[in-house]
Amino acid sequence: MVRYALLIEYNGSNFNGWQTQHGVPTVQSSLEAALSDFADEDISTITAGRTDSGVHALGQVVHFDTNAKRKLHGWVTAVNSKLPHEIRVKQAAIVDEKFDARFSARKREYHYYLSMRSTHSALLNKLVGHYPHGLDVELMQQAASSLVGVHDFSSFRASDCQARNAVRTIYKAQLHRNGDMLRFEFTANAFLYHMVRNLVGALIYVGNKRINIAQFNDLLNQHDRKLAPPTFMPDGLYLVNVEYSDNIFPEHKFDSWLYNL
Repeated sequence: MVRYALLIEYNGSNFNGWQTQHGVPTVQSSLEAALSDFADEDISTITAGRTDSGVHALGQVVHFDTNAKRKLHGWVTAVNSKLPHEIRVKQAAIVDEKFDARFSARKREYHYYLSMRSTHSALLNKLVGHYPHGLDVELMQQAASSLVGVHDFSSFRASDCQARNAVRTIYKAQLHRNGDMLRFEFTANAFLYHMVRNLVGALIYVGNKRINIAQFNDLLNQHDRKLAPPTFMPDGLYLVNVEYSDNIFPEHKFDSWLYNL
């Protein structure tokens, strides 16, 4: 039995999220079908992060165990030939049997791309979020800075989030603007269900001055989802990187082409 890790990317627009669900297309079910076909045995995967419906990935990581004897590059080239075009394996690696794509992860990084153009691009539909109104990005960055550190993020998780506690450590919360494109960057030890989209929605409320920075900080400290702005659209959200103590994919660099359009 050998344990493999895969680095994958996908366009989540046409999938009902990562996790296998009966009767609907998901990234996990598509990947496992391709892996099982190539291995000629049933393959089950464990992932670093279960992305929601419509969410994308540039650096998702999964692991699986198999008795199949295949060349390493086959887990990339052969599996890709069996996958939908929206999913691609970028790299494969043999890992220690104790490696776990989810529990061995030290940090996860998400980016959210937001177009502020007056008319949304047809070519970027479902690939970036859209907000065609003015935003004060400097105010938004000031508010985002208060997120760094250890906090209870109950105000920014989904009402049906099943995590036992909402305490997470955020290492980075930054915004970068390039013309009419805005990129939100969040790095944390882990994220709660809908947490990034809820943070983006709240920061947009700061940017359009529906709430001020003091009110944003109050939301963080009140631990009440009912008081916070609504969840923002999934379209522009990307899982871009998962960090482990062992650098199993040393060549991985996420693409930022959206930001440079």
